[in-house]
Amino acid sequence: MAVQALRRLFETPGRHRILYADQIWRAQRVWVLILLVGGPAMALGFYVYGHEAFTQTVQTFLLYVPAGLLLIAAFQYYRVRNYVEVRDDGLKISNLLSSVILPYEEIRAVRVQPLKIAFQDRRKRYVAPAMRPLLDQPALFLRVRSEAMAAFVRRKLGGRLAYEDFVALPVADPDKVAWDLNGRLPERQGVNQGGGRRKKRRH
Repeated sequence: MAVQALRRLFETPGRHRILYADQIWRAQRVWVLILLVGGPAMALGFYVYGHEAFTQTVQTFLLYVPAGLLLIAAFQYYRVRNYVEVRDDGLKISNLLSSVILPYEEIRAVRVQPLKIAFQDRRKRYVAPAMRPLLDQPALFLRVRSEAMAAFVRRKLGGRLAYEDFVALPVADPDKVAWDLNGRLPERQGVNQGGGRRKKRRH
């Protein structure tokens, strides 16, 4: 039942997971495996070779199991909390500690372009090792219209997701999110799926 409920959270219509959480989970799964498998194995070894004595060392290794389960729960909660959701009142962007609803009239432009564009020069310090596989993949880029809203978004989401007047969101299907947004943006705003420059008009 718990697994099905968690799956329903992931499959909420209009909700798209931000892939940073997935990448961190993939990078840390080996430690979870060590806790869940290595802990009981070490406990059994010390129990057998310690003349079947339930020593403090054995008890300590057995505690690896609940520690591993807690770590799984923490990572799954992290994944659930990191998402983008297209709503009637705006685009909701959520991370672990906070969320923000960006009104559609505050979205100046929507683009789909490689994530690495958001981490050039000084912003490279925001790239964690687990994030590097995402850098060459397409991501959703939003440009915020007003400076006041851009500052609010930066304060709520942090420097990894928001910088200057941009929000960079690695999601599994950025093109789909971009088209969903396109149908909700006010007139004279639209989507650039590729970030290419427009050709200059000939005079």
